[in-house]
Amino acid sequence: MPPLKPTRPVPRGSSAGFFAGRYKTEFEDFVVEEVPAYEPSGQGEHTWLWVEKRGLSTLDLVHELAAALDRDERHFGVAGLKDARAISRQWLSIDNVDPARCAGLAGERFRVLRATRHGNKLRLGHLRGNRFDIVLRGAAPGDLTIAEQVLDDCSRRGVPNYFGEQRFGKRGANLQKGLDVLHGDPRQAARRMPRRVFGLVLSAVQSEVFNRVVMARRDTLDRLLPGDLAFLHKNGAVFPVVDVDKEMARVERFELSPSGPMPGPDMLQPSGEVLQLEQQALRELSLTGEEFRDLPFRVARGERRPLRVPVGEAKASLVEGGLRVGFTLPKGAYATAVLREMLAEAIWFRDEQE
Repeated sequence: MPPLKPTRPVPRGSSAGFFAGRYKTEFEDFVVEEVPAYEPSGQGEHTWLWVEKRGLSTLDLVHELAAALDRDERHFGVAGLKDARAISRQWLSIDNVDPARCAGLAGERFRVLRATRHGNKLRLGHLRGNRFDIVLRGAAPGDLTIAEQVLDDCSRRGVPNYFGEQRFGKRGANLQKGLDVLHGDPRQAARRMPRRVFGLVLSAVQSEVFNRVVMARRDTLDRLLPGDLAFLHKNGAVFPVVDVDKEMARVERFELSPSGPMPGPDMLQPSGEVLQLEQQALRELSLTGEEFRDLPFRVARGERRPLRVPVGEAKASLVEGGLRVGFTLPKGAYATAVLREMLAEAIWFRDEQE
């Protein structure tokens, strides 16, 4: 039997329609900049580096910085993993290194733009979001109106919070690897795999379950259903919806959104038809959810994730050879979720992934 590939996400779509365009044709066509949770204080034992990289994954960037500073890669902290086929600007941290030694440090595909001190090490997820500046090659001048209408719709109603293709590894191979682990002997698999790889392949399975639920509910992403667990955007709290009509006013103000499953023993369960829908997504992968219990390394513990996310600072303009679109997304959201809503055929499973 051929390996299972991740399901291709389906756009919600808007009345504006779609247009043809290509992104990531050149590194300069896809620029992403981290929006930090806060600025470094200028004091402390950790040195924070604001780094610009080009055509380089975040993990490869850490490798090059570690070699340049003669430090172990494990001593570095990052808030997020950025696309390799792009120009990215992000914070990294390293302890007990003089900022003066890092200022101006550069390699063939990166340069340190700023070095300053702070009291804490950066951890994954320790950011507010990301700002994107993307050129869509081949788009026609008349497509600007469509792009503006789609961005306006996404700003008002949110965008489906699909996981992007990079979540699943090259050609989507991590999904089948993760399913093999869960359908086999996880402890034996953990002895063969590095801990990070073990966690990545299982997160691919969680992401596939989530994407299938988003697809099943893509017409109700801005509505609550009986049995839903609501996600509070200001702090990530999740709670059961008792009165759908009462909470819908908060959904319309984008304070709340329905949530979807990242399966695991710590995840809260919905009820009613929502629970049935999520269980169906698991059954399609020959899973029940119990497979995530007692995994080695305590990975894939489970959580709830919003089915939609807000799009901020949205804008579009004409450039030579196409369109330029810009927007911000909260941490954990993918730019492809927005591009999928406007492009006739969004790129899926490209070879150049982190």
